[in-house]
Amino acid sequence: MPGLVYVVDDDESFRVAIERRLKVGGYEVVTHSSAQELLDHMPDASRPGCILLDVQIPGLSGPELQARLIELGSMLPIVFLTGHADTAITVRTIKAGAEDFLTKPVSSEQLIDAIERALARWEASRGRQSKLDALRALLASLTPRERQVFDLIVRGKINKQIAHELGTTERTVKAHRHQVMEKMRVPSFAELVSIAERLGLLDPGKM
Repeated sequence: MPGLVYVVDDDESFRVAIERRLKVGGYEVVTHSSAQELLDHMPDASRPGCILLDVQIPGLSGPELQARLIELGSMLPIVFLTGHADTAITVRTIKAGAEDFLTKPVSSEQLIDAIERALARWEASRGRQSKLDALRALLASLTPRERQVFDLIVRGKINKQIAHELGTTERTVKAHRHQVMEKMRVPSFAELVSIAERLGLLDPGKM
């Protein structure tokens, strides 16, 4: 799958060699000599891509850039490259979500394989995000009263309890409930609860 690879490495000859290698493989490549340079030109998260990141670079290190990107909400997978394998750093970066940790010199096969996995992961994350965005849009289409009914339904309240809580009749609640199911495009109560869970609306503090 073609994609955009952001290479962050302070070694110019390595950047040139990697860029050439990846372009032959059909990828688009953007190179940066430092972590700050990448932050100054934030990658376009809407395009399939990944970051090929050196561990030891002057200024902000690779793992520090990873942490900064996570803070900024970046969904781009990271493949780390290092000249000196360090188990502690490998474990830390993988735990933080890195796709892979490769030791230089790296073969084209190894490199392409890691990039392909990273791009597949981007695709999956993007798909999940699109579904969540679509569900949020449906939720936003509810009127304020329908949203109140939604919040009470997914917490297991029955019509009688909802009517009492909202100071209205059961009949009115039934009508709202029907509208909520229609607008959220679900045929069952179970699916409504599933949507609430996926959108993070059912954490214990809100129950």
